[in-house]
Amino acid sequence: MEGLPNIPQGLQPQAGQANNGEEQARQEAEETMRRDMIAAVLDTAARERLSRIALVSPERSRHIEGILLRMAQSRQLRGKVSEAQLIELLEQMEEAQSKTSTQKTTIKYQRRRDLDDDDW
Repeated sequence: MEGLPNIPQGLQPQAGQANNGEEQARQEAEETMRRDMIAAVLDTAARERLSRIALVSPERSRHIEGILLRMAQSRQLRGKVSEAQLIELLEQMEEAQSKTSTQKTTIKYQRRRDLDDDDW
């Protein structure tokens, strides 16, 4: 390698970067497969509800997806899961979670109080 110019240390390819690229590609493939399986298990209304849950609470959505995928793999699901069935599963999950923890989940609305001409 005498004829090649010296490449600065930060620009040289490293073996870890190749593994990182492979790891990222594998994770993307798993995520795509997971989304496809969820699409096959849920009907459109249930899929929309789950996506709205994912916006608010991604970890809860992942947990629900895991439950649904395990149920599908063990052949406990017959046909597609409707929105009503998904709501029932959510309620069961919330009930089981409330039994294990003493803290109740509450939603607190904080609205801005804008100055209004009527208030003066």
